[in-house]
Amino acid sequence: MQRAEARPRQHPEGAALGGGSGGDRAAVAAAGAMDPTRLLFQEPSLYTVKAIFILDNDGQRLLAKYYDDTFPSTKEQKTFERSVFDKTHKTDSEIAFLEGLTIVYKSSIDLFFYVVGSSQENELMLVAVLTCLFDSLSHMLRKNVEKRSLLDNLDGVFLVVDEIVDGGVILESDPQQVIQKVNFRVDDSPLSEQSVAQVLQSAKEQIKWSLLK
Repeated sequence: MQRAEARPRQHPEGAALGGGSGGDRAAVAAAGAMDPTRLLFQEPSLYTVKAIFILDNDGQRLLAKYYDDTFPSTKEQKTFERSVFDKTHKTDSEIAFLEGLTIVYKSSIDLFFYVVGSSQENELMLVAVLTCLFDSLSHMLRKNVEKRSLLDNLDGVFLVVDEIVDGGVILESDPQQVIQKVNFRVDDSPLSEQSVAQVLQSAKEQIKWSLLK
């Protein structure tokens, strides 16, 4: 089966866009606007992830990172999170569609993990992010992925998220690589105590803006 290729539209002789009657030009422009192949060959976006958040089993936010202005205020974000939780927490599915967005999710004991992308986003990419997040945290928390353990290690959880996604762009999908990078940022010997403190302070600032607004 041959792969489809996007080729420039061929115009018949005498029907160039710059010539002919106004009606001809309008017809050509309308045909171009309605051409479905233009949708098929849109450039993929690097900005795959719109949001990552973790909720408890009451739907309360424990961690949230938003990477665009789809929900610009904390109030709008939390309203969206509540809607997502209400739609997903009693289902066995792993994917949901809400407000024109694709949401993949996973639960563990008293936690719900969510990764959000656009409605056109490849679900497998979002699932890869979700799986990497969960497996990385499972390793960091020694497979004790539950609310109390997560809150006790929230600084590290933010570091894990930042190693996987930065500004909506997927950086890493291998949990082992994520853990190695987090360990290097915090524990590697070239880092001074002051540098470690700065890394942890940065994570704490993110927690403050995410949870205390």
